[in-house]
Amino acid sequence: MQPTSHASQEVQPNQVSVSPTELLYHTDSYIRTCEAKVVGSEGNSLALDRTIIYPGGGGQLADRGTLLWGSERLPLVGVHKRGDVVWHEVAPTAAGLPGVGESVTCEVDWEFRYRMMRTHTALHILCGSIFRDFGAQVTGGQMYEDRARMDFSTDVFTPEWVHAVERSINEAVAADHPIKVYTLPRAKAFEIPDLIRTKINLLPPEISEIRIVEIVGLDLQADGGTHVHSTREVGGIKITKTENKGKQNKRMEIVLLDEPAS
Repeated sequence: MQPTSHASQEVQPNQVSVSPTELLYHTDSYIRTCEAKVVGSEGNSLALDRTIIYPGGGGQLADRGTLLWGSERLPLVGVHKRGDVVWHEVAPTAAGLPGVGESVTCEVDWEFRYRMMRTHTALHILCGSIFRDFGAQVTGGQMYEDRARMDFSTDVFTPEWVHAVERSINEAVAADHPIKVYTLPRAKAFEIPDLIRTKINLLPPEISEIRIVEIVGLDLQADGGTHVHSTREVGGIKITKTENKGKQNKRMEIVLLDEPAS
């Protein structure tokens, strides 16, 4: 169906309550397109009944992508999650914007998404390896388009230690550990020892279902981001920079290699 022209109309915020967005990226990070229906609007932002677009969080950057509306392409200029609803901010065209009840197709920038998936899994490998070998907890982390960093609560930070960590994480990549994603009731999830790898528990108390990302045999923690199916997909990981951020706070920066490091 072709979009109806709304060039002369201002899109008004939807006054009715907006139903929660079905988060398809939570169940399958590899979906590249999906059909969705507009269920709410606020200015140039649209709420959809379902989406593959990750809104960012936990240090992971938000996805990039496009909404297809008939023959119109609406590039995403922002995406954020408010409560249970994901809002997709788009650049309007001369045809205006789709109204509530109209259908669109979500199309994710797959090259960027897949790099974020690999990067996020790489950080879990790093976190899991350091926690297993040294018991160090995470104090912070952030992903960027071309690199990522993670901070740890530890006073050990010699060149020999960093070299040992790099060797360990690339051994984990080569081992091709499968990665499982599932949800558990909050009470059941918190029975798992060391589920929270950060020094501070960042999970709000109102969350009743906890999403778990498990690198089988290496790492298991609560997480809301997108990940690959196995560690080998990450490719090699190189530690490019280290910083002393305090007596008990050390920073490590990594980049992805196209192939596993030798």
